[in-house]
Amino acid sequence: MFKQIRTAQYLIGFKLLFLLLMIVTCPLALAQMPSPQELLEQLGISQNDKSRLHRGESVLFNVDSSGETELTAGVIIYIAAKPQQISALIKKDGLASLDTQSISGELIPLKATVTVFNNFNFSTGSHEESEFIRAIPNDQFNLSTEEFSLIKSKIANQADIAVDIYKHILWQRWQSYRLYGLKAIAPYDRGNNTLVSPSVDLQTAALEHDLASNYFPEIFNAWYQFPNIALPKGVEDSYTWINRLVENRPTAILTHRFIVSQTQGELILARQFYAGHSFNANQLTIMCLPYEQGALIFYTNRNFTDQVLGIGSNVKHFIGVQLARTEVIELLTALQKHFQP
Repeated sequence: MFKQIRTAQYLIGFKLLFLLLMIVTCPLALAQMPSPQELLEQLGISQNDKSRLHRGESVLFNVDSSGETELTAGVIIYIAAKPQQISALIKKDGLASLDTQSISGELIPLKATVTVFNNFNFSTGSHEESEFIRAIPNDQFNLSTEEFSLIKSKIANQADIAVDIYKHILWQRWQSYRLYGLKAIAPYDRGNNTLVSPSVDLQTAALEHDLASNYFPEIFNAWYQFPNIALPKGVEDSYTWINRLVENRPTAILTHRFIVSQTQGELILARQFYAGHSFNANQLTIMCLPYEQGALIFYTNRNFTDQVLGIGSNVKHFIGVQLARTEVIELLTALQKHFQP
């Protein structure tokens, strides 16, 4: 496992060098939003599918996968709102207000203390809370070796402190990422000397198969190298936490967003650099481009999970992709209805 992580890091380093060379040689025109017609043509969207978009239906497109642990989804939908209106809603709460599985969440200020997670909670005495206190390295919870040790040391002296321990873990993970970026994301301990690295997955996602990377290489370079270089002019970034039901279990998710606003449209990059269970990490890209009286949304979702490995992995992967697509379509449909007259 450690050899696999090192090999992935070497490959990522080579891809980053290529990206840096591309930034030097790319013409300035690539810093502008593409037209929706350009993207539709690039994705090979048929005339029949364009008609479906006009009727308010969603259209799927292929998003290449980087490996067997990645589940991808690409969806286009028409929304009767200006790109700036859609982006404003995303800035507000990351669409959590439209997500039926969202329990709670809020923005994380740059100088936040652990108290920013005060509204995160398990249900008192819940099965989830008791399982967290007894957690050991496996795939039930996404925790590092040190975090499992922290739980064990705390419960030896006190009782009923599961939520406080989890808040501390969330704050430490947010602080590590904010100060040192992707490489500071602690791997998940699965037991039997097996570590899973969301850092490697997100480094890969920052360099490969993204719909917008050809148009915004400078932004994707900053996305990959965050926080080691200054953000390009016009890029806003922010953090949120959310407590969301995933597989009918509450889980904390930490998200970092880049938002780029231009007269030609809006670009949103978001990475979920920590998730409490069920999946390892996630990157999504949203391009909101003016189209007729509203906007076309081009949405790509890249979800990484080692739960699709093992016996029946092909079937697990297929089902996982279908579920990912369904979830994206449901969220975008809710967004569409939100702006309907």
